[in-house]
Parts: sequence; C-alpha cells; structure tokens
Amino acid sequence: MQMQQQKVDDLLAQFEVLVDVKGSAGVLSLSRPQALNALTHGMIQLIRHYFDVWESDPAITHIILRSLSPKAFCAGGDVRAVYEMAKAGDPTWSAFFADEYCLNSRIKHYPKPVISLIDGIVMGGGVGLSGHGSYRIGSQKTLFAMPEVGIGFFPDVGASHMLPRLRSLEVGLYSALSGARLSQADSMWAGILTHCVPSERFTDLLQALTESADIDGVLAGFAGEPAEASVLAAHEGALQACFSKGSVAEILAALDAVSGEDAEWAQKTAGMIRSRSPMSVNVSFAELHKGATMEFDDCMVMEYRILHRVLEGNDFYEGIRAVLVEKDNLPDWQPKRFEDVDMAEVDTYFSEPKDGDLVLR
Repeated sequence: MQMQQQKVDDLLAQFEVLVDVKGSAGVLSLSRPQALNALTHGMIQLIRHYFDVWESDPAITHIILRSLSPKAFCAGGDVRAVYEMAKAGDPTWSAFFADEYCLNSRIKHYPKPVISLIDGIVMGGGVGLSGHGSYRIGSQKTLFAMPEVGIGFFPDVGASHMLPRLRSLEVGLYSALSGARLSQADSMWAGILTHCVPSERFTDLLQALTESADIDGVLAGFAGEPAEASVLAAHEGALQACFSKGSVAEILAALDAVSGEDAEWAQKTAGMIRSRSPMSVNVSFAELHKGATMEFDDCMVMEYRILHRVLEGNDFYEGIRAVLVEKDNLPDWQPKRFEDVDMAEVDTYFSEPKDGDLVLR
C-alpha cells in the first residue's frame, strides 16, 4: 500500500502519528490523546505506509509502537466516525475496515520484530495494532478489553484468531462475550502480554530498545512480575468450566449455577454478558469457535463478512447511539432477549458479502 508523498506529508501534518527513526528502530508514536488514540483512517494508512517502507530498509531491524497519551495506548477504532459514515450512506466505511484489516494482517506476517509499549488502555483497534506483533510490553496501567458486544459489534481486528489462542479458548470466550476489562496481571496470565515493565521505566526501555537489536536481552533487564495478582487466575476453574459449554445459553446457565467462592465473580460475569447485544454475543461465540481452527488471513476474511452483516442490522447503530451519541446507555437490542436469538440468522453473518470477500494486500 504505497502512498504518494503528498498524501504522506498531509497525514503527518495532522500529528496523529509521529514518525521517527532512532538507532536501528523505526518508532511510531500514536498522538491523538484527546480521543485516547482512537484510530482514524488516516492513522491506519500512515502506519501501514511506514511498515511497507521500513520492511526493505536494512538499517531498520525492528519497529516500536507506542503512545504519547498518559492514559491509553489505543482505545480502539474511531467507531463514531464509522457510525456517521454508514448512517449517511457513505460507502467509504468499507475502505476504513478493509485497510485496517489489511494492516492487522501485515503486522501478523511482518518479517521484522514489532514491539508494542502498552501504558494504559488497549482496546479494539489498539489490540489489532499490538496483539499480532512479536512483543507486547504492558505497564501496571494496562487495561485490556475487547468490548465490542457492548455496542452491538463483534471482536474484530484479528480477535477471532488471537482470542482463541490465549491461555485457552475459554479465556478468549470470556473476554469476547463479556467485554470485561483485564488488568496487567490478568493480561499477563491470559497470554495477551509477553512482558511486564513499570510505566516509570518505559522511557529508559524505549531508549534501550532503540540502541540494541537484541530485544530479548533488553527486555530481560527490564521485565518483572505483574504489579498485582490476577483476579482471573483465582477463578480459573469456574471460568474453564462455564465457558467450555456448547452455547451461550449453556454458558449463562453454568454461570448462574456457580456457588461458593466463585459465585460473586460468576454472577458479575453473567450480568455483563446479559447487558450486551444478544445477537452480537451469539455471533461472537460462533466466530471464536470457527477462528480457533483457521489461519490468520482466513480469520480476517471471516471478520470482514461479519462486519458487512453487522452494518446491515440494527444493533451496531443502536449501540453507538446509546453509548456514544445520546449516552443514555439504554440500547434497544433486536432481539432483546437471548432466548429469542435465531441461530439460523447467526449463520448468515458468515456468508460472503454481495460485493465480495476482503482481498488482503
């Protein structure tokens, strides 16, 4: 995806991604703090451009992704903008996702190490940037989530491949169906992070990573244990038992039946799932089970199929309205109840769009 220099210059002038070469590292710094680095189409295009340029540059041995926001690595894609485009009938929403999914695939298959320094919130599109690279270093401020079912959407940006391959498929399903937020310790336990480093050492870590191509050696000198114990680890038995069931209905029934020291956690988890879009939760359940046995690029094609079907329906628009536009937090899901989800309709989300499948490039 080579871009004309004028286009590159125009995007750089917006200062949403700062580009630098330090030592042997190409450094991309997300700089849209007022939006918690939510990805715009221009940011996606610019990041992809430099991945392409640096691949053939022998002086660049690795790429570092970081944030200039004190609160977030990246809180996701700019779904509000997509909502406005789709509501207005602007077909360019499709190009936004096509380019983002192609970037996710590019990162997954990149021949040089990709290192993400995660100091704060990482959700949605931010997981697509960081989750498929070689190293994911999280500080004590790390807050991971794939919360898409809460806005009538689904875990995308490669989540159908990544989440089933965490500590277990069940852990991935927990994340996808509940949209729960995971701490640094939970993220390390689940397999999302590869290393834990205190945020106050990130500046020194960045400097060390630009001065050496021995990434493992550098990280060995900085990494330590999580700042606190993992909550999920304490409930692993209940999590595995409940999320190993064969349907969303069975998962909810299993959570409702949990007693003893896991009961409060199970009740909270069931409540989170029941507050989400029933259709999105069931589509996500099917998506992760399919993705567990698929190659990465096939997962991206599948996600593009789901995307088109989601944007033809009700729940994405209702979720964005309720959470981001009117902010009444009272989405009118269709259907409203989990019992009323038509599984034959769920199957339609995996059909090829009328305009054809995603072509990765």
